Amino acid sequence: MRIPGKRITQTRLVQNGRFVVAVDVEMVIPPDDPSEPCLESETVNFLKEVSEHAEQGDRAWLARHGKVYELVEQAT
Repeated sequence: MRIPGKRITQTRLVQNGRFVVAVDVEMVIPPDDPSEPCLESETVNFLKEVSEHAEQGDRAWLARHGKVYELVEQAT
């Protein structure tokens, strides 16, 4: 079910394990409460999927869906 309202795209950061992934997601500004954009359930599920792939270290999948940042240990 889609929430009625104005749709905007924002970048969300998902952090899990060694990865931070910046993904663009659609958010909705509902007419009943325009104080803050909301996420639809499909978007929440997508963000969970991104987190799971980050935990598994699936860099190729993550790169297809957003910008991937990986923690790199400093050489001593």
